[in-house]
Amino acid sequence: MFHLTSRQEGKKTEDFLKKAKELRIESVLNKYGAKGVQALAAATPVDSGRTASSWGYELENKGTGWSIHWTNDNINQNVNIAVILQYGHGTGTGGYVAGRDYINPALAPIFDEIANEAWKEITNI
Repeated sequence: MFHLTSRQEGKKTEDFLKKAKELRIESVLNKYGAKGVQALAAATPVDSGRTASSWGYELENKGTGWSIHWTNDNINQNVNIAVILQYGHGTGTGGYVAGRDYINPALAPIFDEIANEAWKEITNI
């Protein structure tokens, strides 16, 4: 038979959890949402500039965690132009225009910054 007894009340754990609950993640995510918009606008291939200026972001709190959704509202004939720039598309005459991966490289440094800041916040609690 195995028996385990603990005489500590878990004050350090309780203090950590109280401080973690007080973190204001929404303001941090707003900062990185805006930085992502700037990075995407700068990386978007430019013809008219409309797609580059059409970036935005939305925050979502599902109760179990937060998400940032970057959006682009430049739509032409029900087609999101940012998406076809990224992935490519067929033409009306049977040709194909290859996509160019510009979204992932633009957002990669933003993801790294978010991870670094989150780690600092958690380890400073």
